[in-house]
Amino acid sequence: MIGADAIIKALEHEGTDLVFGYPGGAIMPVFDRLLDAGFQTILVRHEQGASLAADGYARATGKVGVCIATSGPGATNLVTGIANAFLDSVPMVCITGQVATPMMGTDAFQEVDIFGMCLGVVKHSFVARHAHELYGMVRRAFEIARSGRPGPVLIDLPKDISIHPVETLDAWPPLEPRPTLVTESALPRAAQMIREAERPLIYVGGGVGIAGCVRAFRNFVNTTRFPVVATLKGLGSIETEHPLFLGMLGMHGMKAANYAVENCDLLIAIGARFDDRATGKLQEFAPNARVIHMDIDPAEIGKNRAPEVSLCGPLEPNLKALTIPLEKVDWLEQCLVWKDEFRWNYEAPGDGIYAPRFLQLLSRLVPRRTIVTADVGQHQMWLAQHFALQHPTDHLTSGGLGTMGYGVPAAIGAQLGNPDALVICCSGDGSIMMNIQELATINRYSLPVKILLFDNQRLGMVRQWQELFFQERYSAVDLSDNPDFVALARSFGIDGMTIQDRLDEMPGIDYLINHPGPCLLHVRIDPQENVWPLVPPGKSNIQMMEGSSYALSR
Repeated sequence: MIGADAIIKALEHEGTDLVFGYPGGAIMPVFDRLLDAGFQTILVRHEQGASLAADGYARATGKVGVCIATSGPGATNLVTGIANAFLDSVPMVCITGQVATPMMGTDAFQEVDIFGMCLGVVKHSFVARHAHELYGMVRRAFEIARSGRPGPVLIDLPKDISIHPVETLDAWPPLEPRPTLVTESALPRAAQMIREAERPLIYVGGGVGIAGCVRAFRNFVNTTRFPVVATLKGLGSIETEHPLFLGMLGMHGMKAANYAVENCDLLIAIGARFDDRATGKLQEFAPNARVIHMDIDPAEIGKNRAPEVSLCGPLEPNLKALTIPLEKVDWLEQCLVWKDEFRWNYEAPGDGIYAPRFLQLLSRLVPRRTIVTADVGQHQMWLAQHFALQHPTDHLTSGGLGTMGYGVPAAIGAQLGNPDALVICCSGDGSIMMNIQELATINRYSLPVKILLFDNQRLGMVRQWQELFFQERYSAVDLSDNPDFVALARSFGIDGMTIQDRLDEMPGIDYLINHPGPCLLHVRIDPQENVWPLVPPGKSNIQMMEGSSYALSR
């Protein structure tokens, strides 16, 4: 047995189903042993695809995603996916090959200090120095990745360590549980604030889905009867069509949600971090509200907004302790008036396809167990605003890092982790070109991933900002020389079709949902269409810009 065998054994003992990777010189001993592993190795076509697929797999299954790459460019190509997982709290173990230990520090071929490069975007890092520690190191990496606030862990593996003999598989002692801040004294204060509030509002972030306490959260909402707003990653914590849900808040939030934040007197932040895209101008965010902040990570408490009461620790027991029937009738009625007054009008004029309407129609026709992955851009915001979601694990997107090219590899990971689910990747003509090579991975493994591609022949979100804030000086946003996307998909063995007229919407949706195997639906849309509402930079969330007259009913 050699070091590479110890790594494989540790992965097997952790219940690993599959790993995503790309081979190369320094990592060859591990790939050699992967041939005999009790799990599947998925060959992607770019290492970034490996780390983003591992991210999508982890989000859609709740398990730890695993990616493997060689040294040098293999390792550096993983970094975007590692950073993506770090900012969105996704559990991953990332194994990189490294030059042999005698060569480290000599600028050897394909040597980079990946340990140093990743210090700011990992939860923990290891550099293997002895083969006998590999088994325990890998298992510790899994333990760290999934404990507390999840995140990615890096293992840098010198080639000589991977081929060194190993006699025994030495397990490391389990981690000492970290003491959590005592919140018993804070709970009565929080309960008192909830009882005293006249206009309470629940502000939910991605922490609820990460913690796996969706049921407890929904019971809290349904018992208190408080209205709810969500961040991008908090969508699905309560069904987006639930009568108490006002929509996403923030820069591209729904008008009713931002109005409720502006007027509430108590903000109950649950697994949310007061991110700038949610708060707008922080000094004017929820200006009349006291704050109760629940989060497992003490670093988030008071980082951006000082709460009156903090409940640091696992969310579920705190939610259960505060689940009190306290419906505030007048406030709830006002929020529901806003929700009705500012409901979306999907009847856009013209014969073209209006992306919000298309997504709203699609979400009503897909099976209940549907996972959507979203790239980054206008389509990402339209999806968040208009696609009905049932659960946080049904909506996978790059929140903190905003990684273009996330959608296709994440859909690969989600589909492999949920082979019986319908998986749809919603992308734009800019984003899809970032990792278009992973269509080959979809074809190789016969994955029935459906790709919904909105094509406005522009980098739409950048173009929108240049229109609104840069005097219509359009710089480097013209994509009118896009390839024939359907022909490109077919060259990878994936069927496709193009639609551009309103009358084509239902046939297109039927094709996307019911086509056997993978397919690409290419949807041409108006290049001048913008995402509304929009909170300009430096403004409060109540200062929303609104565009087309049909976007919002008055």
